[in-house]
Amino acid sequence: MTPFTAELIGTMLLILLGNGVVANVVLKDTKGNNSGWIVITTAWALAVFVGVTVAGPASGAHLNPAVTIGLAVAGKFSWDLVPTYIAAQMLGGMLGAFLVWLFNKDHFAITEDEGAKLACFSTGPAIRNTFSNLISEIIGTFVLVFVIFHFSDPSIALNNDPTAKVGLGSVGALPVTFVVWAIGLSLGGTTGYAINPARDLAPRIMHSILPVKGGSDWGYAWIPVAGPILGAVIAAVLFGIIH
Repeated sequence: MTPFTAELIGTMLLILLGNGVVANVVLKDTKGNNSGWIVITTAWALAVFVGVTVAGPASGAHLNPAVTIGLAVAGKFSWDLVPTYIAAQMLGGMLGAFLVWLFNKDHFAITEDEGAKLACFSTGPAIRNTFSNLISEIIGTFVLVFVIFHFSDPSIALNNDPTAKVGLGSVGALPVTFVVWAIGLSLGGTTGYAINPARDLAPRIMHSILPVKGGSDWGYAWIPVAGPILGAVIAAVLFGIIH
């Protein structure tokens, strides 16, 4: 499996299971309807576990443009590979979102709440405030990427090898799973913790394409892209300063 294929499949599985649990909780007449935030955050963390397990050996399992950019800023990943990784992540996110829609097609059809249907694709703020929402995404992604740097194999950090397969899968999938779970439980209540441009933008694009009624809230869409990238860059810079 090539790094491109690994990132595509890993991100596809991440979105299929992550947005899949949202669909199970919010769409009408599903078995998991109204099962709540704990179910969503737990399944999203386990979705990360699945994606990282599959992609880790071949690509390092970034599954997130913010992670890819953060690693490149920190000198742990080659800038030449950044466009390839991000393209794979976006395509994987779009494919995963399509599968969520296909899997839950009957439930989308009977759900009247357009906001609930959009939530099965992308994030949205609990209270719409541009500055606060952006800060939420910056801080959430900062925590993710800053901790990932400390998970990385010490030999990779010492040798500063930009070709090494460093990423979420550096020391296995389980530690990253717990970090994402903690972020969701502690920091996810304000914006739905996108912390990943491919997790939000790619499914939002699919929402606008697929026959799902309702707007895609493009006015908000830049926040879960810019916030995670800024958070990752800040994490990379701080890591470089203190190490």
